[in-house]
Amino acid sequence: MSGVNIKKLAEALKLAPSTVSRALNDSYEISEKTKKRVLEMAKKMNYQPNPFARSLREHRSKTIAMIIPDLVNNFFAQVIEGVEEITQQFGYHLLVYHTHENLEKEKEIVTHLLNGRVDGIMMSVSHQTKETAHLNTVYQKGIPIIFFDRICESIPTTKFVTNGYESGYEATSHLIKQGCKRIAFLLLSREISISQHRLKGYEDALKAHEMEVDESLILKCENSDEENHGIIKDFLSGEDKPDGVLAAVEKLAITTYYVADDLKLKIPDDLKVASFSNMKIADLLNPSLTTIAQPTHEFGRQAASLLMEKLTKKNTPDFTDEVIVLPSVLHIRKSSRK
Repeated sequence: MSGVNIKKLAEALKLAPSTVSRALNDSYEISEKTKKRVLEMAKKMNYQPNPFARSLREHRSKTIAMIIPDLVNNFFAQVIEGVEEITQQFGYHLLVYHTHENLEKEKEIVTHLLNGRVDGIMMSVSHQTKETAHLNTVYQKGIPIIFFDRICESIPTTKFVTNGYESGYEATSHLIKQGCKRIAFLLLSREISISQHRLKGYEDALKAHEMEVDESLILKCENSDEENHGIIKDFLSGEDKPDGVLAAVEKLAITTYYVADDLKLKIPDDLKVASFSNMKIADLLNPSLTTIAQPTHEFGRQAASLLMEKLTKKNTPDFTDEVIVLPSVLHIRKSSRK
C-alpha cells in the first residue's frame, strides 16, 4: 500500500493521530503494548515516515556542518569518513565546508550557517584564526558546536585533540637517537593550538638531550605549495642546513621530499625526515616516510556520536567544557633511520 500517512494509519488502528505519532516516536506517554501494535500496523501498511515534514515540525534541518581548513590533508578526509559513519545511522546529512586556511573565508562560512539552518557544527579552525568573535556568536546562539584537532580554547564546549606535545617530543627524540644534530621544525602557524603543542614537544626534547633550541631552525611556511617549495629550498641550501626535519603537517613533508630531490640531497643519508601525517601512501614514498599518525576515524566517530546524542535525545545537557585527548602513534620508516 502506498501513500500511507499517520492519519490513514490512525484510522486503521482506530486511534487518534496524535497517539500514533507519539507511538512512532517512542514516547514514554504511550504503553509498550500500543507501541507494538502501531509498529506492526505501520509495517503491514508499508508506512514510510516523511523526514522533511518531521524536520519542519521539530524545527530541525537534519543537517550538520563540518568546517575544515584543508581538504587535501588526508587527516581531514579520514575524519569525514568517521563522521559520516555515525551521522548516516541517524538519518542526518553532512555538509562539508573548506576554508582554504583563510580566516575571512571561515567567517563567511560561519555567517552563512548562522543565516541558514544547520542543527550543529563540527569544526577545525584555520591557521589564521586568532580572533574568535564569529565563533562566539555560534555558541551564544545556542547552536551545538564541537571542535576537533585545531580547537578554539576560549569557547566552553567539548574539543577533541591528539597528544601533540608527547608526539612532538617522541618524534624529535627519535631523530636525535638516529644521529641528527640540527633538527628543523616546519609549521604553518604558531597561533593554532596543535602547532604550539607540537613545537613545545620538539623544544623540550632538544633540551632534554642537552641540545640548543635554535630559532633559525623553526621555519614558518605558507599555505601555497609553490611558495613553500621556494622557502624550504632556500632553507636547505644554506651552509648551516639541518640534518633532520620534523614537519607539523604532511604537505610540508611532501614538499621537503621534492626539494631534497632538486638539491640532490639523499633521504635519510643527508637529511632525515619525519612528519605528522595520516597519508595512506607513506609506505610507498621513496624512501618510506616516518609518520606520527592520529586516530582520525575515531576522531570523527566520537565527535559525531556526541553531537548526535545532543541532537536526537531530549533533555541532553550542554556539552561539557573539556578537552578529550586521543593518542597518536609514531610509525618509524626508512626516511628517519640511520
